[in-house]
Amino acid sequence: MSSTIESRSEAELIRVNRGFYESLWADARLVGPERFNTWPLLSDLAAAAPRRLEVAPGLRPRLPLDGTCFVDISHAALRRLHDRGAHAVHGMIGALPCADDSFDLLCALDILEHVSDDSGALAELARVAAPGARMLLSVPLHPSAWTAFDDFVGHCRRYEPAVIAGRLAQHGFTIEHSAVYGMQPKSSRLLDLGQWFLTHRRERAMWWYNRVIMPIGLHFQKTLSWRAGLGDTRGVDEVLLHCRYRQTID
Repeated sequence: MSSTIESRSEAELIRVNRGFYESLWADARLVGPERFNTWPLLSDLAAAAPRRLEVAPGLRPRLPLDGTCFVDISHAALRRLHDRGAHAVHGMIGALPCADDSFDLLCALDILEHVSDDSGALAELARVAAPGARMLLSVPLHPSAWTAFDDFVGHCRRYEPAVIAGRLAQHGFTIEHSAVYGMQPKSSRLLDLGQWFLTHRRERAMWWYNRVIMPIGLHFQKTLSWRAGLGDTRGVDEVLLHCRYRQTID
């Protein structure tokens, strides 16, 4: 099996991602940011940043609903965010509907791996970031850890640690801290079973995910802690990065 599908066209990736997440959010409840293990790490950063952007939060935003601009491709997610009084607009990370230099804190979790042109996406984040802005980004690591589930949910790649660090640096972002955000399961049987149900019994699978699996997962979240720089990434499935934007000089 190929460890990456970067050859997928942008149109195909958009179709896969829109189909998967529109179904996921269609019958889901919005979960507030304080329910996630990211909140202890992000809350102080959010409080210190008057202008905030979160890209593709779905119904799992990690920044406060009040005072954050949310950009998402899912109309189902946008409707529920609006219902909760959030400022949410339709858009994608590669063409953000936002002005230059307009945010002090940016958040893009579980999104860069879905984008064909990740360099263009980072350029967009840099465009809307004010000098000195903070950015929170999460990405899956190690192409060798690729599974069929990566294909199914519309991932375009997994990153070698040096590659994501270099790509961020090209756009003016420096990794200041990181946190181990996930671990690759020792067995793929559960993922294979979930994928089968999502393929053949999607409505039922989404019900179980939103009403049973997600609440249990929230209850058993592990505590996250920052470490300096990128840190040791051996065996790490996904990493949460805290970056600082220092404008590049052409």
